[in-house]
Amino acid sequence: MESTLPKPAVLSPRAEAILYWVVTGVFCLQIGFTAYAQLRLPQVAQAFAHLGFPDYFRVELSWAKLVGLVLLLAPLPARLKEWAYAGFAIDVGSAVIAHLSLGDPPQAWGWAAATGLLWALSYVLWRRQARPAP
Repeated sequence: MESTLPKPAVLSPRAEAILYWVVTGVFCLQIGFTAYAQLRLPQVAQAFAHLGFPDYFRVELSWAKLVGLVLLLAPLPARLKEWAYAGFAIDVGSAVIAHLSLGDPPQAWGWAAATGLLWALSYVLWRRQARPAP
C-alpha cells in the first residue's frame, strides 16, 4: 500500500533553483567553449576530419550550439528550451558514439561524456522546476 504522506524534499526549491543555474551555467560555458573551438582552433578542425565529418558540418554545428545556448538562457517558452535540450542530447551523444566507433581513447571522448553528465543534470533540474507545485 502506498503512503499518502508527502515525501520529504531533498533540496528546498530555492536551493534547487540555485543548483540548476550553477549546473546550467557550467554546461553552457562548456558548450560555448566547444562552439568557439570548433570555429577557431585548427586542432579541433583536424579532430572533425579524423571523425570523417565534412568541414561545413563543424561550422553548422558551432552555430547551432550558439543558438541552443541562447534558447537555454533566455526567458523563452518551455517548448523551445525542450528542443534545445533535445538538440544538445543528440550532439553530445553523437560525439561520444563517433569517438567510440573509431576506437578513440577516453581522452578523446571524455569531454563529450562529461558534458553529457552536465546536460543530464541540467535537464533533470529544469524539469523539476517546471513541475506544478503540490
